[in-house]
Amino acid sequence: MAKWHDVWLVPLVLLLPVVAWWGIPRIPPQRQLPVEAVLGGTRYEPTRLPFERRSLSDPADARPFIAHVQVLDFDDDGRADVLVCDAKQNCIKLLSASTGGTWSERILAADLAAPAHATVLDVDGDGDRDLVVSLLGDILPNDGVIGRVVWLENTASGFETHTLLDDVRRVADCQAGDLDGDGDIDLAVAVFGYARGQVLWLENRGDGRYRDHELLNAPGTIHVPIADYDGDGDLDIAAIVSQEDEELWAFENLGGGEFRSRRLWFTINDDLGSAGLVADDLDQDGDIDLLLPAGDNLEVAHAHPQGYHGCLWFENRGNWQFDMRRISDLGTTYACAVADLDADGDRDVVLVSLVNNWTNPENASVVWLENDGQQNFTPWQIDKQPTHRVTVAVGDLDGDGRPDVVTGGLHLNGPFDRVGGVVAWFQKQGQVSP
Repeated sequence: MAKWHDVWLVPLVLLLPVVAWWGIPRIPPQRQLPVEAVLGGTRYEPTRLPFERRSLSDPADARPFIAHVQVLDFDDDGRADVLVCDAKQNCIKLLSASTGGTWSERILAADLAAPAHATVLDVDGDGDRDLVVSLLGDILPNDGVIGRVVWLENTASGFETHTLLDDVRRVADCQAGDLDGDGDIDLAVAVFGYARGQVLWLENRGDGRYRDHELLNAPGTIHVPIADYDGDGDLDIAAIVSQEDEELWAFENLGGGEFRSRRLWFTINDDLGSAGLVADDLDQDGDIDLLLPAGDNLEVAHAHPQGYHGCLWFENRGNWQFDMRRISDLGTTYACAVADLDADGDRDVVLVSLVNNWTNPENASVVWLENDGQQNFTPWQIDKQPTHRVTVAVGDLDGDGRPDVVTGGLHLNGPFDRVGGVVAWFQKQGQVSP
């Protein structure tokens, strides 16, 4: 004989979906605040160095995607230019200073799917500047085989595109150096991918041909700076891996194209958000250190600052020992550059933020860290806009002998009230605050 709860169970199961279908749409909507609105951000005292903000290029799109900027004299005219990877227009641009303080724009190469980084070198040894460009294929997450490395050959009629590497996932970085000691220039490649990725080195076989060698199979490799990290006279490779795990790797050059893999550091905080890797002798002791900006939250819909975001310095102590020290906080730190901004002989650091709680208009987008000579850093806020800065470089843009700062913006998510593409801060002559 059926019990009473068995009798009522069947109609209850049948009725429940009907009630949910009718009732859920009638629940009054709740007021939804942006996630970052209830969180903090980072702001600092105004910079003691006088800067003047200036846009170098009006964005062709209301929401520009500038992936990379660098300062160099590309055309050998004695004045600094800014080389730009534009992942919205899918092109490489050169911004050059004109008379009267204005800047002109020239597209060097187009039809490049989401360029992430451009490396300047003479690939064919003909005495001019070529470009090797890392192509993501798609600025958004994608695990397809859509990445490439291309050589833009500098010819009399313009830049001619040659493919050096394809059949790989999204490529985020490519660096150049003689890795096998045979006198020609090889390449280190960061295949970021998405769920799958690699670190490769490409052996130069001549005539624009390269043979790829895998050093690491892991998703999320961002940058692969090349330097002699162990001081033995050859070039090694460092890499920051950020997708499945947050790890710092080195590949020790053993000679003859052989490398030994070394994991230098890792964290159990899978949300750290490593955003890049910069090689520099920060403490000027004769060896090469590494700086890691941390705060990449592009994998979530509403990125917001976290207490562990900022900049990490890995001091090279020799024998492949790197001591990690946190040198600054900054919500969603996305890139850093190193230069002596205040001309006191020390290496300072410039940081930029992707999403530093922009609901508060006072939070910092560009910060410089003043080095006291002992690697103690005082943060100063250069500016609070434009927002969504993802790349930064330092150089003397106007030829006055003072370092200037240039940044690029990646405006994937809002707010869109402080948009900027390639924006620079020119250091002005004037009274420096104590």
